[in-house]
Amino acid sequence: MLRRVAVASLGLALVPAATATAQDPAAQDPAAAPKLALSAEKVNGARSTVLAGTRFRVRGVLTPYVAGQTATVRFYRGDQRISRRQVTLLPSASGKSAYFVLGFATKQAGRLRIEATKDPSTALGAVKAAPRRVTVLALRARPGQRGAAVRELQRMLRSKGYVIGKPGVYDGRTGRAVLAFRKVVGLQRSTLATADVFRRLARGQGTWKVRYPSHGRHVEADISRQVLALIGEGGKVERIYHTSSGAPATPTIRGQFKVYRKDLGTNAKGMVHSSYFIRGYAIHGYVSVPNYNASHGCLRVPVPDAMSIFRWVRMGTRVDVYD
Repeated sequence: MLRRVAVASLGLALVPAATATAQDPAAQDPAAAPKLALSAEKVNGARSTVLAGTRFRVRGVLTPYVAGQTATVRFYRGDQRISRRQVTLLPSASGKSAYFVLGFATKQAGRLRIEATKDPSTALGAVKAAPRRVTVLALRARPGQRGAAVRELQRMLRSKGYVIGKPGVYDGRTGRAVLAFRKVVGLQRSTLATADVFRRLARGQGTWKVRYPSHGRHVEADISRQVLALIGEGGKVERIYHTSSGAPATPTIRGQFKVYRKDLGTNAKGMVHSSYFIRGYAIHGYVSVPNYNASHGCLRVPVPDAMSIFRWVRMGTRVDVYD
């Protein structure tokens, strides 16, 4: 009799526990527990960098889908909270999850920490996401500088065909890339990457408009802007360089020519790695390549760029020189 009572008592005690387990998916399968995942979009790759003042997006995904849920997103710079937003979670196309997308921008540079929590409700308790971090870069960089802002500057320049230097270092070649970009977009000629340079690059400006796409693999020299571009097959811009053409007293000849002679090394006139396209006119490296037209008629390029240009140009390569 005592044994039956004990078993019955145990049975009564076990029934609620079993029922609770059946009603709680997380207790049966921890993987089924609600999860909130957070990501940053329209930022620069794995480094998650964005220019100051540029709008990026924060996306949150809640699984599984539960109707009528909201979330609170908080933005921190250091220990200071700079913004708090509440958003509504919408059903995904599959109906298996819910999501939100929130745009955000700040003009102040620094490291942002983004936190998101699904607000507690009668249907589902609070769910917190792992935080995400985004680095906001100042809109400026100068020769000698290193770091994320320089890498972002170089990334944008390189995407347009400008020839940059050592990644993450604002070296001489990167400075010349900035100078060439300034020439193309009509800014004051200098090697400084000001806010205007960053903004114009971010807006997609600085694209070289190929004048003669039907010429295949060729060189284009725009005398009016003092820039030189190497154009690959299919009219694709491969590289853009700062150049200095003929001074007013000794102007560079305009027209369409072909390289007929190549001289490796430095000659008696100080011309480095010369590719001649008509008579004594050549593309060559030179010690002095100012921001304006100052040569005796040739297309001067900085000596550090001379060899790579010399190797790219072949005998017979077309050279188009125009204003």
